[in-house]
Amino acid sequence: MPKFPIEPIAKLTGHGGIVHAIAYSSGSQQYMLTGSSDRTIRLYNPSKAPISSQTSAAGLINTYSAHGYEVLSIDVNAANEKFVSTGGDKSVFYWDVQTAQTIRRWTGHNARVNKGVFAGQDDSVVVSGSYDGTVKIWDTKSGSYKPIMTLDEAKDSITDVCVYDSEIITGSVDGRVRSYDLRTGQCQVDVIGHPVTSLAITKQGTELLVSSLDSTVRLMDRTNGQLLKAYRDEGFHNKELRVRSTLGLNDSVVVSGSDDGLVYVWDMLDGHVLHKFKHSELRQVSGSATQAMKNNKDFVGAVTFCRVRKEWASAGGDGNVVVWGMAQQ
Repeated sequence: MPKFPIEPIAKLTGHGGIVHAIAYSSGSQQYMLTGSSDRTIRLYNPSKAPISSQTSAAGLINTYSAHGYEVLSIDVNAANEKFVSTGGDKSVFYWDVQTAQTIRRWTGHNARVNKGVFAGQDDSVVVSGSYDGTVKIWDTKSGSYKPIMTLDEAKDSITDVCVYDSEIITGSVDGRVRSYDLRTGQCQVDVIGHPVTSLAITKQGTELLVSSLDSTVRLMDRTNGQLLKAYRDEGFHNKELRVRSTLGLNDSVVVSGSDDGLVYVWDMLDGHVLHKFKHSELRQVSGSATQAMKNNKDFVGAVTFCRVRKEWASAGGDGNVVVWGMAQQ
């Protein structure tokens, strides 16, 4: 097992509310976009925001203000020129990074939009999933403001969406993961049995990481829906809030936030807890179960892993983003 980055190396501050969304830029992943319940999106250079900094503007490059409600998701295109954001506005916002202006705002959902991601060749489409139970596909190349396709098989809110090749995978509060193959028109359904809050696909595309509101993260075989491994811990608590999980270190670890302010790291193969981190206090935690805290400011709703460095980030109810890296020798 490669060494895990356990040292807090940067702290991105300045948001006036819960940070729901974090996304590294594409390519070298030097920059980070953050979205908050304060309705703003902020672009940072984490290397300019060391832990020791006392200013809320440390590392801040730009602020994007168009949302009238909380921001719930961000995704950056491969060229680093555009990004999409979604939230409580019932719209999908398509942004120009340089000008900080929206190129388009797609409307059509009837409730908050929980996730928006780029897909297709040259990021030619955007896929969005909403609290209204639908998934919509939007064309970034045309000037149309109407979706080119709507998927409405879910019986409850769509909480997460991810794309692999020509497949769209969705997670729903109805406790099901649906995989749509756009080439064949088929929809495969896997029953989790508890509201799904997060999805992540392995690099090989053969497994799917699923978080759900029974304090469990599951690794599923995408070909047959078989449960390969369940990640739990007596202190891991996720029964109320939408928290996200992710894969890191070349798919060797599973990382998840929690309702109680802790970040858990499991070995993907054997399922053992490797590390626990307290997001708001910037420290690694040892010992057994930690009592859940009732203050929502303590929860960690988003985690993301850098693909090019041993580095990851956590964000949550305290309004801050912590970037974790390797300890200095």
